Amino acid sequence: MLIVDAHLDLAMNALEWNRDFARSIDEIRQRERELTDKPDRGRGTVSFGEMRRGGVSLCVATQIARYVAPENPLPGWHSPEQAWAMTQGQLAWYRAMEERGELVQIRDLEGLEKHLAGLSPDRDGNVSGTRPSYQESSWLPTPGGRIGYVLSLEGADSIVTLGHLERAYADGLRAVGPAHYGPGVYAYGTASCGGLGVRGRELLREMERLGMILDVTHLCDDSFHEALDHFHGRIWASHSNCRALVPHDRQFTDDQLRELIQRDAVIGAAFDAWMLVPGWVRGTTTPDAVGVTLDTVIDHVDHVCQIAGNARHCMIGSDLDGAFGREQGPTDVETIADLARLPAHLAARGYSEEEVRGIAHGNFLRVLRGAWG
Repeated sequence: MLIVDAHLDLAMNALEWNRDFARSIDEIRQRERELTDKPDRGRGTVSFGEMRRGGVSLCVATQIARYVAPENPLPGWHSPEQAWAMTQGQLAWYRAMEERGELVQIRDLEGLEKHLAGLSPDRDGNVSGTRPSYQESSWLPTPGGRIGYVLSLEGADSIVTLGHLERAYADGLRAVGPAHYGPGVYAYGTASCGGLGVRGRELLREMERLGMILDVTHLCDDSFHEALDHFHGRIWASHSNCRALVPHDRQFTDDQLRELIQRDAVIGAAFDAWMLVPGWVRGTTTPDAVGVTLDTVIDHVDHVCQIAGNARHCMIGSDLDGAFGREQGPTDVETIADLARLPAHLAARGYSEEEVRGIAHGNFLRVLRGAWG
């Protein structure tokens, strides 16, 4: 089945972790076997080959570069201009992967439909899941086929001016999350408190004018509510889970989920183990010890569905290799190819074929087509 992953930090891994995703996952891990600079060394899960093997033919791929003011203890760049330059280096990597034939950027409805048509001869029937003649294998990319990606910016600190946002849009940027961790230029993110302020509201107005998607992932509660009040375009949460199951401000409360459902947003289930089970201690807790599996991910999917009363508002936003690897992921996810096992797990939990297709790809496509149509 076609799997859409709504959040992958591909360029960050390529430039900061120095991972060549064109190589096999075994090669990537082997090359890192002696490295200790990051906790996930030798435990990565993503490569282009593994994405193709799992049917992940379309994803949201990020640019990310945080600006940190002098009093901010988080790691990051010391000026917005430096952060902008980092995102431009990441953009250059995406372009290089396009030239190499690994990726194709999806930036409008025509490009989306063309990419999907290349995966399936009967796109509309397959996406809706209503056609009994559907063939799972028709969605799988051919070996070496291009993986489609929608470009997103995780944290808007690198947008030096609104003119830079328009330049980024011209380069294919189609979704923006105004904040990441801590206080940002335009909003407050995870583990901080505060509203958008004048600059944040200006950013949202310009995003709306350009037709960009607002990614509410990582917004603190105050910024989240203010963003929904001031932004009237399409919304998604690329990789977020449920606060009712794991108490932390990184997750959404049930009331926040209801607000997103009211806006016909779609929420991507994240695979980072500390977001899946309560009480996780980084560097100490292990997935085996607490039994984190794909079914744990589905617990969060199911919680959203129970609040919505349907399965129209869930998708996958794995965040695999988002500064964690197998040491902090579900035990039954050896690589990203294991996302292909999610449909069977969903079916075993009682989800219908149509609902499974929606979570795997259809809900994402509905929101994207709505934004671009």
